[in-house]
Amino acid sequence: MRQLISSFILLLAVAGGAWASPMVLGSDSSGASLNRHVELLEDTGAQLSIGDMADPAVQTRFRPADGRASVGQSRNPWWIKLELMRSHDAPHHWWLEVGAVTLLDLQLFLPDGQGGWHGRQAGERASFAAGRDHPYRRALFRLPPVSEQPLTLYLRTYDPAGNSFPLRVWQVAELDRVAARENLGLGLIYGVILALLLYNLFILFSLRDSAYFWYVLTTGFALVFILSMTGHGAQYLWPGQAVPFWLDRITLPSLWGLCASRFTQTLLQTRRHVPWAHWLLSMACLVYVAAIALTALGLRGPAAWIIALLSLTSIPAALGSALIRWRQGFFPALLYLCGYGLVLGSIGILLLRATGVLQPSALNAYVFPLAVAAESILFSFALAYRIQLLKREKNVALRQADREKTARLALAQANADELQSAVARRTAELAAANARLQLREQELQHAAFHDPLTELPNRRYLVERTGSALASAERHGEAVALLLIDLDHFKPINDRFGHDAGDLMLQIIAQRLREQVRAGDTVARLGGDEFAVLICGPDAELHAREIAGRLLVALAQPVLYGAAPLNVTISIGGALYPQHASTFTSLYKAADEMLYKVKARGRSGSAVCGEDGELSSSARLQLDVLNIPSGLG
Repeated sequence: MRQLISSFILLLAVAGGAWASPMVLGSDSSGASLNRHVELLEDTGAQLSIGDMADPAVQTRFRPADGRASVGQSRNPWWIKLELMRSHDAPHHWWLEVGAVTLLDLQLFLPDGQGGWHGRQAGERASFAAGRDHPYRRALFRLPPVSEQPLTLYLRTYDPAGNSFPLRVWQVAELDRVAARENLGLGLIYGVILALLLYNLFILFSLRDSAYFWYVLTTGFALVFILSMTGHGAQYLWPGQAVPFWLDRITLPSLWGLCASRFTQTLLQTRRHVPWAHWLLSMACLVYVAAIALTALGLRGPAAWIIALLSLTSIPAALGSALIRWRQGFFPALLYLCGYGLVLGSIGILLLRATGVLQPSALNAYVFPLAVAAESILFSFALAYRIQLLKREKNVALRQADREKTARLALAQANADELQSAVARRTAELAAANARLQLREQELQHAAFHDPLTELPNRRYLVERTGSALASAERHGEAVALLLIDLDHFKPINDRFGHDAGDLMLQIIAQRLREQVRAGDTVARLGGDEFAVLICGPDAELHAREIAGRLLVALAQPVLYGAAPLNVTISIGGALYPQHASTFTSLYKAADEMLYKVKARGRSGSAVCGEDGELSSSARLQLDVLNIPSGLG
């Protein structure tokens, strides 16, 4: 029953025109394309074998190729079904050509005459001799005798980098004549590229120029790449082995692209003239290396997509840098642009063929070799012109240097006195500039250690000064006192009269502070409305208490802002070395604690820390609170 249902499905498929018609070979069919007569089946998951082709359910999955000779990049194998028959006047013996040279895995299955199949391995996984029945650059297989009844054969192709299968049928004598013409044309292309390669190699040995080095490498890899694409590489360079990964369709164009990118950078001097393009081309070089590494790891599909997508950055970078350099007057950039444009067009055709958008044909099969040959010629002209430019620039520079040297000698001999005067003037200018620099340095030094509003030393200065004072006090057994001064009710002045009034108040307070301390004491503004006084000497404690008392009176005096008197009071907290602290940080902390105790007691007073660290009314702890009204005048 199942067989009857399958047969019925097959009959419906044939009636609906789902299958391609067999190719009928006539006496003039040698060289004819077979792709309009093949059927395709994508083997998702690589599940099928040649034995499965007898299953009617599998046969119903085949679809006509409609002339397609490429399905592009695919992770799955593809089965190709072909039926051949001959007319009564056609020869019996024919040869099948598979025009894709760089397929990774190609298998041909021919009927063995006993109901089974005879398989042949071809593609890059087979050597040249094992992958064909006739010494031709493309895969060529001898078919069983073709009768007037259909002969069915199958091909299985797998290549993640792109599956193409242009098929032709030949009489071997006709093929040999065509191959002779093809070899002649390709030989001319090889000869041109090789001659340019050797010519520029000799120039490289002579000039040792980096641009010639990268040109030689680019041309060499391009030549090997073309030999690989045409099949002559497998035929003559590595005939006895399968294609290794370093010679396959991913590695060779990657090496060629890497060297071409470096040649572009060197010829057009992109590092200096077109930095963005130089960066993109450097990134392209790294990506080419990554593609080669992926190929070595067996990830041929991702590597092929990387190379295809890389054109989105490397091509604009190369074209953009050439256009920019040409507009800058660098003529070799125009030659480069023409040569690269030809190769770019041919690469575009290759990418379209690899992705299945453009089908392989005789018209586009030789575009890339011809473009590379033309590119090599134009690039060679560009290099020669570049060398001429460099020589011309060198000669101009040498002549200019000679003229300048002669002029300098004549000027030195004729104007010795003027030169000496100029030296003297220059020396004076340098001295003046040095004086200005020293003054500027002093100004910067002053700005770094002083408050710009009050011209008092700032916190940084106070820290360094306190460190020196503590070290000196330790050596001489003296004392050091630190007073922290905070203005009470200062914020209402800013709020009511504005910051100009506040700045005036701070400047007057700073002036009064300087007037109430000794010449050897240090007054500093710590920030906002906070000030500090550093007192040194054996009688530092006594002076600190005296200064604190005077400051309470002097700083509480009104400050006139126009006709309005501004009133503030102050709170003072003090600490002594060595009684209360031994470093600036601890001394500051102790004085700050006393300051806040004063504020907690009602402000407008002073407190010097006693040995027990508490407020007292003894000689070691003094709290003076003046009954001066606070607020705004």
